[in-house]
Amino acid sequence: MSRKEITPQQLVERALSLSSADDCVVIADAVTEANLRWASNTLTTNGVSRSQQVTVIAIVDGAVGVVTEEGVTEESLPRVVAAAESTSRSGSKAEDRAPIAGADVMATGGDWEAPPAETSIGVFSTFAPALGQALERAAAADELLFGYAEHQMQTTYLGSSQGLRARHDQPTGHVEINAKSPDYARSAWHGVPTTDFRDVDVEGLTSGLSSRLAWASRTVELPAGRYETVLPSTAVADLMIYLYWSMGARDAHDGRTVFSRPGGGTRIGERLTDFKLSLRSDPAASLIECSPFAIARETSSALSVFDNGSPLAPTSWVSDGVLTSLVQTRHSAGVTGLPFTPYVDNLILDGAAKGTGDDVELAAGMQRGLLLTCLWYIREVDPQTLLLTGLTRDGVYLVEGGEIVGAVNNFRFNESPVDLLGRISECGASERALPREWCDNFTRVTMPPLRVADFNMSSVSQAS
Repeated sequence: MSRKEITPQQLVERALSLSSADDCVVIADAVTEANLRWASNTLTTNGVSRSQQVTVIAIVDGAVGVVTEEGVTEESLPRVVAAAESTSRSGSKAEDRAPIAGADVMATGGDWEAPPAETSIGVFSTFAPALGQALERAAAADELLFGYAEHQMQTTYLGSSQGLRARHDQPTGHVEINAKSPDYARSAWHGVPTTDFRDVDVEGLTSGLSSRLAWASRTVELPAGRYETVLPSTAVADLMIYLYWSMGARDAHDGRTVFSRPGGGTRIGERLTDFKLSLRSDPAASLIECSPFAIARETSSALSVFDNGSPLAPTSWVSDGVLTSLVQTRHSAGVTGLPFTPYVDNLILDGAAKGTGDDVELAAGMQRGLLLTCLWYIREVDPQTLLLTGLTRDGVYLVEGGEIVGAVNNFRFNESPVDLLGRISECGASERALPREWCDNFTRVTMPPLRVADFNMSSVSQAS
C-alpha cells in the first residue's frame, strides 16, 4: 500500500476520531530546516530537510498514555493511537489529572486551516553573500573561519477531544562562527540568535573575532582561584536558563531544590540579590515571541499534559531581586497554594535601572580580572544549591587596569547561578543572546553581560 499524504491538521482530526479514550490530546509538529556549514574559509554543505511528528496523549480513568512518533501516515496512525490507549489502560491514575482544555480556553489559537509555515534556503539570501565576503577577508588576513547557520520553522497543531484547536508558528535561527589562527593555537567564538537572518551583521561578528584573536597574541598562565569576572550575555544566558529549568514549584515544595525553604515550602518572597534584577518571561516579547499557549508532550515536575492549551501570560520569576514565582502546573499550584504560573519558552533578564555597555565596556571597569567568551559542558553537581560545573572555551582574557592584556588558560568552574546573583557588581545592556551550551534547546533569551566578584575557577583545564 502506498503512503498517503496527510496534513498535520488531518492527522490531529483523524487521531481524535480514532480515539476511544475518555479524553485525548493530539499534537502534530511540521518542521522545515535550512542550514549552511563552512570550514577553513570554504562553504562545505547546505541543505533543507522536512519532518513531521505526532504525539497522542490518551487519558483513560485518569491514567495517561503518551506515544510520540515521526513519519506517521494515515495507515500507521491507528497503531499510534492504539499504543497510547493501551499504555493508559495499563497505568495508574496520574497524580496531576485535571480536566483538559476545550474550545472555550482561548479566543484565538492561530489559523488552524492554513498550511504549515516553511523555511527554505532562501532565508540566507542576504546572509550568504555577506558570509562569502567574510571568508575572503579572513583568508587575506591569514585567519580561518568555521561555522554553522541554521533556520527552522516549526508549526505546531494542538487539538483535544473537548474541542480545542490551536496552532503556533515558531521561527528559530542562529549562527555560530569560530575564528582560528592558522596554527590553531588561538581561537575565538561568537554566536547570535535570529528569526530570519536579515538582522545578522556578519561583518561586525567577524571583525570582533579578529580583535579577539589579536588579544590572544600574548598568553599568560594563571592558576585556579577566584577572580572578578565579566560574563558576556551568552554565558549569562547559559547559567540563567539552567536556573529557569530548575524552578519547578513542586520540586521546590518537596524540598529537592535550591528554591526549597528550610522546614518546608518554597522560597517565594525571599530576596536572592540586592542588585535590582528582574527575571521574567513573556510570550509576546519582541523578537523572542513564543507560543501563547502551553504545549506539553510529556509530564514532568514543571509540565503537565493536562495543561495543554492553557493560555500563557507575562510572568515575573524574580522582581527587583526577590523571587516572585516558580514554574507551576495546575496541579502543583493546588499543592503549593500559589498561582498557576506555567512554563513559557523564553527568558529575559534585565535591571530595574537599565544597564549600559557591552562585556568589553564592563571589563574596562576592572582593575584586575577575567573576561570570558563562553561556557560549555555545563553539568549539575548539587540540586540543593544549584551548584554547576563546566568549562571555559574559545578565549579567556586577562584584564589589568581596565585593559585587555592577553589570553589566559582555560578553567573548570564551579558556581551556583543563584549564589552568583548575590555577587553582581555591574550589569550591562540587555541584548538578544545565544546560549552556547543550550542553543539546540532554548534560544529565545534577552540577557545582559554581568560583572561578578569572586567567580570560582576551581581548576585549570587543558581544554582548548
